[in-house]
Amino acid sequence: MANPFRKIRIFFGETVGELQKSVWPTRKELKDSTIVVMIALALMGAYIAVADFSIYNWITFLTGLVRG
Repeated sequence: MANPFRKIRIFFGETVGELQKSVWPTRKELKDSTIVVMIALALMGAYIAVADFSIYNWITFLTGLVRG
């Protein structure tokens, strides 16, 4: 029977090896990326809020016409 702990040890060893190959962002790159993400979230939130408000008002208007 194969030792399951050996497979786990191999997995973690390979994971550490892959992480050492990766290039981590500098503090400035991380800060700039975070700012871009925050601006994108704000713009998307504003767009969704306007779209939701518009759709709500159109549905209210149309149902008011149907009800008479």
